[in-house]
Amino acid sequence: MEEKYPLLGDRIQATFIDTLLIIVLMCVFTVILDKFDNVPDWVRMVMFVGIFFVYEPLCMTFGCTLGNYLKKIRVRKKSDSTKRINIFQAIIRYPIKVSLGWISFLTISGNPKKRAIHDFASGSVMIKLPFSTPNSQPLHSEN
Repeated sequence: MEEKYPLLGDRIQATFIDTLLIIVLMCVFTVILDKFDNVPDWVRMVMFVGIFFVYEPLCMTFGCTLGNYLKKIRVRKKSDSTKRINIFQAIIRYPIKVSLGWISFLTISGNPKKRAIHDFASGSVMIKLPFSTPNSQPLHSEN
């Protein structure tokens, strides 16, 4: 079966969902830390930076982010789209995605696999999972 690639709108929606989740997690951590007396500022900074810079790379390595899950899209290796990207690819991909922002998506319409700049840099491709019914088998493994 032919591979499908998500539209720009799907990718933006997934990113928006992930951004909302990160904001909610930061608020939850703030409430939790406020329950303790004299929490050093460096602990707060490490937690907030950790959420921001650890969430997406780890999720991409072990499966997908919440936004990707809900939009039924996955990041895979360009060389073998049945394989997940590794932690090194995820660590390369995310800072480029964050630092370039919308600019990274400019290349999506100009290539057949709809790869963004951060996908080119990390050797990844975003795929759209096929629609499946309860009796059908998935076309792509989650490995």
